[in-house]
Amino acid sequence: MFDLTPLYRSTVGFDRLAQMLGEANQFDTPTYPPYNIERLSEDDYRITMAVAGFGRDEIEIEVKENTLRISGAQVSVEGDSKEFLHQGIAARNFERQFQLAEHMIVVGADMENGLLHVTLKREIPEAMKPRTISIKAAQKPKVIESKKAA
Repeated sequence: MFDLTPLYRSTVGFDRLAQMLGEANQFDTPTYPPYNIERLSEDDYRITMAVAGFGRDEIEIEVKENTLRISGAQVSVEGDSKEFLHQGIAARNFERQFQLAEHMIVVGADMENGLLHVTLKREIPEAMKPRTISIKAAQKPKVIESKKAA
């Protein structure tokens, strides 16, 4: 377990990060299906998941708040009783969850050769991007002329 006391002394608003670190140590991470997380550029990412044997209609991708959930459930056909001499291809249902950072959006998903690719992008709102403030020269006060009484 991590001692996060120094973090709390010098930061504000990172409570969620501390909570995520604490939760990460509590649960065993499932190993099926295997996946990669790839950084394509500074703001672009891709999760690639090996989903051999699943069709597009058997996989569900859902984003709720800052959690991306990918699940797969194979549809069994009645009367389809196969007898395997060896079954090395896992055909079990799965669910994987990924915690997304703020301003991360799912751009899209596609499947090719048994691999599911989920593309993500960090889109920081314009109001939160750094900007340069120009310094203007001070204006001299306006003098309002008045006529002197004669």
